[in-house]
Amino acid sequence: MNRTATIRIERDTRLALARGARGFARAWRTGKDQGSEFTFESPAALFRSLTPARWEAIERLQALGPSTLRGLARALERDVKSVHRDVHALIEIGLVTKDSKGSVLVPFSRIRTEFDLQPKQAA
Repeated sequence: MNRTATIRIERDTRLALARGARGFARAWRTGKDQGSEFTFESPAALFRSLTPARWEAIERLQALGPSTLRGLARALERDVKSVHRDVHALIEIGLVTKDSKGSVLVPFSRIRTEFDLQPKQAA
């Protein structure tokens, strides 16, 4: 598994869509996985979705490989209910998936975050 996920902040939806279209065209042309992109409209949206506890869950899952929720909770030394809530939020985003046995895993060998902090443009 050599897939890369890129997390970025892009305030301009048109730029985000254009980047996605270029990636799709490149994948279509080459037949190679271009990785996955996860775009957030602001730093606040990013940090609401990817809390410190969720980052920790991602890191631990990358180290553990496929795991049950109970096993992940044990590894994180957290209660199952809160780990369940965080993992399901990460599944909704697409950074965590479930395999055919019901175990959860991170389907990326590398996760990059990329954003520039610039003044927000007036509308």
